[in-house]
Amino acid sequence: MARSLFKSYSQGQLSLFPASLDEKIPLNSPVRTINQIVDNLDITKVFDTYKGGGTTAYHPRMMLKVVLFCYLNNIYSSRKIEQALTDRISFMWLTGNQTPDHNTINRFRSSHLKDKIHQIFTQVVCMLVEMGYLSLDVIYVDGTKLESRANRYTFVWRKSVEKNKAKLEAKIRKVLELVEEGIAQDNHPDDEPPAPLDSEELKRRIAQINQENRSKEENKAIKTLENKYLPKLQEYEKHLDTLGKRNSYSKTDPDATFMRMKEDHMLNGQLKPAYNVQIGTENQFFTHYDFFPNPTDTLTYIPFMNGFNERYNRLPKKTVADSGYGSEENYEFMEANDMEPFVKYNYFHKEQKRSFKNNGFHAQNLFYNAKDDYFVCPMGQHMERTGTIKRKSDNGYVSNISVYQAKNCHGCPLKCLCYNAKDDRRIEVNHNLNRHKQKAKELLNSEEGLLHRSRRPIEPEAVFGQTKANKQYNRFRHFDKEKVMMDFAIFAIAFNIGKMYRKAGIANNLPSKSRKQARFLGLILFFIPTKENGIEFSTFESEFPKIAA
Repeated sequence: MARSLFKSYSQGQLSLFPASLDEKIPLNSPVRTINQIVDNLDITKVFDTYKGGGTTAYHPRMMLKVVLFCYLNNIYSSRKIEQALTDRISFMWLTGNQTPDHNTINRFRSSHLKDKIHQIFTQVVCMLVEMGYLSLDVIYVDGTKLESRANRYTFVWRKSVEKNKAKLEAKIRKVLELVEEGIAQDNHPDDEPPAPLDSEELKRRIAQINQENRSKEENKAIKTLENKYLPKLQEYEKHLDTLGKRNSYSKTDPDATFMRMKEDHMLNGQLKPAYNVQIGTENQFFTHYDFFPNPTDTLTYIPFMNGFNERYNRLPKKTVADSGYGSEENYEFMEANDMEPFVKYNYFHKEQKRSFKNNGFHAQNLFYNAKDDYFVCPMGQHMERTGTIKRKSDNGYVSNISVYQAKNCHGCPLKCLCYNAKDDRRIEVNHNLNRHKQKAKELLNSEEGLLHRSRRPIEPEAVFGQTKANKQYNRFRHFDKEKVMMDFAIFAIAFNIGKMYRKAGIANNLPSKSRKQARFLGLILFFIPTKENGIEFSTFESEFPKIAA
């Protein structure tokens, strides 16, 4: 039996020439990609956030590299980042053996990157455009709900606040009636509701009362107004001011709104504080993002695209989205800005079914005479236009709804199949919306539309799946909207770099000579497939020009 041989093992062995950390980092490691990209970014605005003086600070370029590389590796906690800086060779190489603590890391994110990281994200996207991964001509828009860091049970509801505020105002009026001999509300008719009280008006009334001599009972009532009712009224007013147009918010994170989440820890559809995160993607890269307090997507499209325009000084030529964005207001915005609307609308899929097309009683299937402006019911009766209704959306957009009504439906043998109301049939038609729907329908059923419809589930939906499942980024770790957006921007940059790293195909099987040259020059080599010559080798610096701010 042969004797077993083992390699020598000595933990305390010293070497004459210490090993270089660069030799421990593979050429195809993503840490080299992060390092080279950040070196080519313009971060002068981040430098401007440092006041100067005092002790030396860690270099912001090094700190940015660390944060991006950590987010690329699903490390989001500042304490875990601190631990990685002392445990992992790739982090030691990236920082040059510097070890900022968790407070320094968190302060860098919250103070120095809070307003400047969005400009860095734009630079990275422009870099991807230069490389040919993005065109910014088409955008796939979708939204998801990400849970806030706030406690799940620190909710404030609009209906509850308004109800309790009305009860408090009634109590205040009763106390004022006891103190004052006659108040303005007493002179109002009984059927006229009393004017609402606010804290400033109550302060003025109390100041007037205190100027006069009052009895012991009246002074007690005045103290109740000052010490109990006035602070509570101010609290309700503050709640309503924080709510704005929302129906709820969280006390610990006032920017978060309670929304019904799919990812529910109780599995019973609980409402949790969250943000409606809207993203735009192309080739599964983030091209834009924004946060909104309303849980529905309809009202988010226009401000989202305005943000895209502010970021890139242009709008995409084509928009692809689901039926949650198919409103008249959004279609009008796309038409006004020459954007092709590959956007579904309600009942788009239902209209494609044979049962819907063959049902002649649907308002959409009734014959319309555009010249004389009337519809024809299945029995041949003309439904004349009787008026117009104006409806205003939450954004203030006004829609004109035309109303048509039949003259006599009594005794019609088809009435039981047509409608259930007692009076003559009445339909409401939005001609402008129908025009936009017809245009969107033609685009969606075209060859290009079928391509976009097939790609839409694998564009933003796939990005959301990778974000929540693979990257474990399913709950925010900061309070207030600005810091939450800062954190998501860092994640989006790291996500895009990771996607580029995989799509570019970092040199895994380069010839040995190319590997030696790459190590000698300290450059990362990419191979980019082209139609002409198969595989083309180019240096990182030629593919990633330095993007100006």
